[in-house]
Amino acid sequence: MRIGVDGNEANVPDRVGSGMYAYQLLKHLYELDTWNEYMVYLKASPVVDMPRERKNWKYKVIGPDKLWTQFALPLRLIWDANKLDLFFAPGHYAPRFSPVPTVVSVLDLAYLKFPEYFKKSDLMQLKSWTKYSVQNASHVITISESSKRDIINFYKTPPDKVTVTYIGYDTETFQPVEDQSQIDTVLKRYGFQQPYILYLGTLQPRKNIVRLIQAFKDLILQEKYSSLGLKLVIVGKKGWLYQEILEEAKKLDIDDIVIFTGYVNDDEKPALLSGALMYCLPSLYEGFGIPVLEAMACGTPVVVSQISSLPEVVGEYGVLVDPYNVKSISGGLKLLVKDEALRERMSQNGLRWVKQFDWMHTARTTLSVLERVGGK
Repeated sequence: MRIGVDGNEANVPDRVGSGMYAYQLLKHLYELDTWNEYMVYLKASPVVDMPRERKNWKYKVIGPDKLWTQFALPLRLIWDANKLDLFFAPGHYAPRFSPVPTVVSVLDLAYLKFPEYFKKSDLMQLKSWTKYSVQNASHVITISESSKRDIINFYKTPPDKVTVTYIGYDTETFQPVEDQSQIDTVLKRYGFQQPYILYLGTLQPRKNIVRLIQAFKDLILQEKYSSLGLKLVIVGKKGWLYQEILEEAKKLDIDDIVIFTGYVNDDEKPALLSGALMYCLPSLYEGFGIPVLEAMACGTPVVVSQISSLPEVVGEYGVLVDPYNVKSISGGLKLLVKDEALRERMSQNGLRWVKQFDWMHTARTTLSVLERVGGK
């Protein structure tokens, strides 16, 4: 079978979210599948860590960049129609026209549930293009049962047209760091010491970081916790509408113990996670939540929202909180701060739980969909 792929989501540096999903999926399809032929279409030359070309894996750079999915890609697919059996878009944007069956990945529908948290231009594009992609695709892949329900409900999609492929994490990178000196070196680089509570992810309103800061303030106001020297460390690059997040710690007069590190490379994240008392993601909505897996893989207990996909990700091995209730978030933090034995149990259980989340399994499930739609 000959498969065309939109590789642009993967073909970027400093990948997060959908970019990481696309990259890991292509990387593991490359390792898994030596019998089908792949033509990966790009706007620019492949970055250094993209899979190397070989007999069944080729890249085709086409332009112009502007309106690429609407014009450049469809025109090329028409030209290459006799060379392809299927086209796969591992992102929300399928080509405007495809002469062959199309499979598209839709990771979440946050823009429909929280439109106020998106730039107007991004929102218009996501709404119109994702609707088109879902309605015109032969099959849709998503990454949680929660996202599948959303796709079915919002787009009136038949359930058998949507397949869930749970995603994985980088098992080579994300492991417990046992060497305390390694942890200390990374913490020194960013100017803080243990103990600390960690958030890791993009700075954007949907992540609910403002309420996390408020919950942290509520925690340290209590006498028995005020003397522990706790800090809240917020790791991640600025997304959009992030200014309120940066200002909240100042407004609450705790900006000396709320640390913003900015973007951190993957090779530093295991030390930051391993050194933390806990990882907290009180997000209002997640299609999945890879950082939660990364935290659990480092042996770090997790506090997450009780909504969207996050209960699926943590199973019985995370503390679930109401993301709209500051006292609930504070209570989740307090539960783990005060109970070392609970932290240890959650650490060990989490290490066992995350072994089921594997990118090669994601690739196998995805490939089975592609081969079924492509008629193999």
